[in-house]
Amino acid sequence: MNIAATPHTPALAAPRASQSPAALRRAAQDFEAQALAAMLQPMFQGLDSKAPFGGGPAEDQWRPMLVDAIAKDLAKAGGLGIGEAVLRELTRLAGAPPAESSSPPSTERPTP
Repeated sequence: MNIAATPHTPALAAPRASQSPAALRRAAQDFEAQALAAMLQPMFQGLDSKAPFGGGPAEDQWRPMLVDAIAKDLAKAGGLGIGEAVLRELTRLAGAPPAESSSPPSTERPTP
């Protein structure tokens, strides 16, 4: 079985060296947000929207947007580190100098 690009699957283009580091970082962060949203979605599927503050069918329609917003905030705050790994790879493929990490500072204390 050949899994190469077919007429039905678009080929992905490698990042260009002319792309700004900010654009690469944004792409990596967006990728991490999508991955986080995919992981969070099942957590919200079983919620009952008929409680006293439930929104019924309207809440069910807006819930995916809420999950996406939560995932974007998590990715912006550092997420799981997926975005940093993707950024390193995008930077390598673009032939650009390595980008500085934008992860929040670690809260771990050094061991004495």
